Amino acid sequence: MTEQEVAAFCLALPGAREDYKWGGVRVFSIAETRMFAVIGLTADSLAFKVEQALFLGYVDRPRVRPAPYLARAHWISVAAPYGLGDEELRDLLKRSHQLVVRRLPKKRQVGLLLD
Repeated sequence: MTEQEVAAFCLALPGAREDYKWGGVRVFSIAETRMFAVIGLTADSLAFKVEQALFLGYVDRPRVRPAPYLARAHWISVAAPYGLGDEELRDLLKRSHQLVVRRLPKKRQVGLLLD
């Protein structure tokens, strides 16, 4: 997937919005402040949250490493060209979105859950 395809996919998820922060970093979030994906945190990379149980398995893969500043919250960073297949990347972005949605108060989750 290209950066534009990733951005379009992220924005198609329920409640997602895009902002530019930290000098031009593209941030995709829910509920105004809850990030689920970031493009350009480090040069030409995509970062997003993964389940805690999967974190170490992903950072052992080529072109994938702990995301700077966000690794303690189980975020990974994938270097461009993204070292994951398109379907796997879409699935991981959707899961990241849902991990963040599930941390919202129950009344804010309405309409955002995909399961």
